Amino acid sequence: MSEKKIWAMYFSPTGTTEKIVRCVADVLAGNDQAEVFDFTLPQSRSEGKTFTEKDAVVFGVPVYAGRVPNVLLKYLDTVQGGGALAVPVVLYGNRNYDDALIELRNILEKNGFHTIAAGAFIGEHSFSKILAAGRPDDKDMELARDFASKIVLENRGMIQVKGEDPIRGYYQPRDRKGVFIDIRKVKPLTADSCTDCKLCAQVCPMGSISFDNVREFTGICIKCGSCIKKCPQGAKYYEDEGYLYHKHELEEGYTRRAEPEVFL
Repeated sequence: MSEKKIWAMYFSPTGTTEKIVRCVADVLAGNDQAEVFDFTLPQSRSEGKTFTEKDAVVFGVPVYAGRVPNVLLKYLDTVQGGGALAVPVVLYGNRNYDDALIELRNILEKNGFHTIAAGAFIGEHSFSKILAAGRPDDKDMELARDFASKIVLENRGMIQVKGEDPIRGYYQPRDRKGVFIDIRKVKPLTADSCTDCKLCAQVCPMGSISFDNVREFTGICIKCGSCIKKCPQGAKYYEDEGYLYHKHELEEGYTRRAEPEVFL
């Protein structure tokens, strides 16, 4: 039984980050139950979150373009550590986590957390059902449990992780001619198989899909894959050439099995 109150805190549109974060937190909690704070949906980010030195937080985000998702940066500045211990965790789609882990570590340290361990794990890519399909899988979960079992809940100084500081820019895909592909404004379309169940509007982490007309967007799309992967009819899809080129490039170029990296 830990003397610390253990928290699992995460942004996880398709559930991959949640799976790892909750696994690590549950092992740390032992016979107790880890508290959960899921800040995936917009309403959960309406106010900041404050911890104290009595807390230990397993804090997870997915990797977007090799970084912490930029749409979260303003919210993350409202999360105050108050001397709490933290375990930063990132999930990436089999390409690379680049500077996401060191960026998340730096954010937590700046906000008053003491980072004591960290991990980069692999989850099925938000663009694809092929790239890192089904991950985190049983082997990943076993590694996550082993990682958690080795974490010592005491402040020993900031954890050292891979990455560059100053943080590099966001990963930018290119076409065969080396021209940058810009998919920032690309949004999924809706097929006639849609039954208007509204699930896509309910799960959009940006609150950008209209409840009145699920074919319309009222805000930005971060290409998180939530509406596509959770639609019971498979009615959400992309047809943008640049997006599809990048998707296929990733699927063809990163077939090897990337393995988690942990830092203790």
